Amino acid sequence: MLHILDSIIPTVLFFSAPLIFTALGGVFSERSGVVNIGLEGLMVIGAFTGIVFNLTFADVFGAWTPWISLVAAMIAGAIFSIIHAVASVSFYADQTVSGVAINMLALGLGIYLTKIWYGKGQTDMVAEPFNSTTIPFLSKIPIIGPIFFDGVYITSYIAIIFAFIAWYVLYKTTFGLRLRAVGEHPMAADTNGINVSRMRYIAVIISGALGGLGGSVFALTIVSNFSHSTIVGQGFMALAAVIFGKWHPLGAMGAALFFGFAQSLSIVSSGIPVLGDIPQIYLLIAPYVLTILALAGFIGRAEAPKASGVPYIKGSR
Repeated sequence: MLHILDSIIPTVLFFSAPLIFTALGGVFSERSGVVNIGLEGLMVIGAFTGIVFNLTFADVFGAWTPWISLVAAMIAGAIFSIIHAVASVSFYADQTVSGVAINMLALGLGIYLTKIWYGKGQTDMVAEPFNSTTIPFLSKIPIIGPIFFDGVYITSYIAIIFAFIAWYVLYKTTFGLRLRAVGEHPMAADTNGINVSRMRYIAVIISGALGGLGGSVFALTIVSNFSHSTIVGQGFMALAAVIFGKWHPLGAMGAALFFGFAQSLSIVSSGIPVLGDIPQIYLLIAPYVLTILALAGFIGRAEAPKASGVPYIKGSR
């Protein structure tokens, strides 16, 4: 049993980290009242930026390259998300349409620049990706040490820490209270002196930064290059995690861990007797099937922020 857990848990954490980061971004955006269907596109921009930065500056920054690549991806995601903020908040555009446009624009831009700069449909493999590591001292703890702290990726635990930070910011700070207020009742928030547009801009930009971070973590830990198929459905799974997690940071983290487990099935199936006889194709589609089943079972009981998806026009009722 311990041998099975030793193979499953690190893999689950490995696949969950990008989903956690991106889902947290979705929570911030939707809590402010802006639906962000563009999480997929933000992950694409983050993956593209992280890989290109890594390839370009690996000789300059050495072992620090993947970490600085994450920062570059966050900045790129934040800047790219401003398009969605301007369309949704300033021009009162349909937020779903704006998000879909972000997805299409990000993928098209990433593929175009890749072909221009690298002369082919994908980039080279990065020289400085994230590698699994053993956490000193903690890995020596009996039973749980080898399972949780041996051969893991630091980014997985950073993602979990971010989830608790996001919970604290949203539920224990004045900023979080104001953010949730503009997502629940923007007119009341405006009456009390809260700048609704500014709060929504900030939330969408945070969403972009975290989406870019999620995309770069996925690219630099799982695939190590960028192509049209680097981010396929990950952003939509993160969006599902937001809904499945009931728009709560810790709930979104739990949902992302569940989807990460679903993605890990095809990797760890050979070591699990029950899964060993299941055709590989079924395990590969399992994450998407489980996503649909999870939403079908829980979306009816999940209550979104009341003003989510509704543009706020000052002075209107």
